[in-house]
Amino acid sequence: MSAGTVKCVVWDLDNTVWDGILLEDGAVTPRPEVVEVIRTLDERGILNSIASRNDHGAAMAKLEELDLAEYFLYPQINWGNKSDSVRAVADAINIGIDALAFVDDQAFERDEVSFAHPAVLCIDAVDAKRIPDMPRMRPRFVTSDSRERRQLYRSDARRRDAEQTHQGTAEEFLAALDMCFRIAPARERDLQRAEELTVRTNQLNATGYTYSYDELDAFRRSPDHDLFVAELTDTYGGYGKIGLALVERGRECWTVKLLLMSCRVMSRGVGTVLLNYLIQRAHAAGVPLRAEFVPTDRNRAMFVTYKFAGFREIAANGEIRVLEHDGARVPGFPPYMAVIVEH
Repeated sequence: MSAGTVKCVVWDLDNTVWDGILLEDGAVTPRPEVVEVIRTLDERGILNSIASRNDHGAAMAKLEELDLAEYFLYPQINWGNKSDSVRAVADAINIGIDALAFVDDQAFERDEVSFAHPAVLCIDAVDAKRIPDMPRMRPRFVTSDSRERRQLYRSDARRRDAEQTHQGTAEEFLAALDMCFRIAPARERDLQRAEELTVRTNQLNATGYTYSYDELDAFRRSPDHDLFVAELTDTYGGYGKIGLALVERGRECWTVKLLLMSCRVMSRGVGTVLLNYLIQRAHAAGVPLRAEFVPTDRNRAMFVTYKFAGFREIAANGEIRVLEHDGARVPGFPPYMAVIVEH
């Protein structure tokens, strides 16, 4: 099981979030200590969702009545297996299954989820009050992006709905989003979020490296390194800071030591923007651009990104593959977004 911070807690409803069984007694009452836990997690940037065997309409109506519905992303309320619902939550949010916790009062349900998904942290509902004190529920920093995370995902859901009803090509939809991608040198105020990105991002992290606040601050101050952060906005609002790049500027070549993008922007056609900027800078400086890549069980998409951008493998050092841009083509930026570079 991963020892990383839990990114989403998936809750049962009956005798877990509330006392009683909704379809037997409509007058169920929320458990105050559970409501407090949900709000505490939300403030820390840990998402909440639902996996409940229930009537969807009745359960959602009750959650609305109790002013709790807004806290739950992609609630899975149906009569299927809880393990399927837990998987559906992970897929909808686009996070690894090992970043989930599941809370249920029934040992059978916890065992069923644990059997199907051994990496999920399963918690008895009687222990719900202790959840905020669990090490995996305590992120090192709570940033502005953390506090807004639920709203960022709600905006993503609205974008997804708009995309499904859009009449036209995918590129036309992206153009309609009026996206603006900003790249800037990392400032001190960015470092907490930068560390959080290295810890939270698994699928789109080219090396899997994580860096502490102090390490990132040292790179930020170093005359031989560039540390860039990227953020994205569109007509639905901001995505927050979603990208990070660390470049070591040597005399003979520059090397991308870290390149990552938040998984939330995978479908927005922005995965190559930050890399293209690094290629442009190296080309302007007249130096080859290399990149370190460490394959993990999740980051193949980043390797594909490098290959499509014109990188080829030139060496291997243990688990580290060294890639180099062929210099044959200096890519531009996508036509469907504005790219602003700050200095």
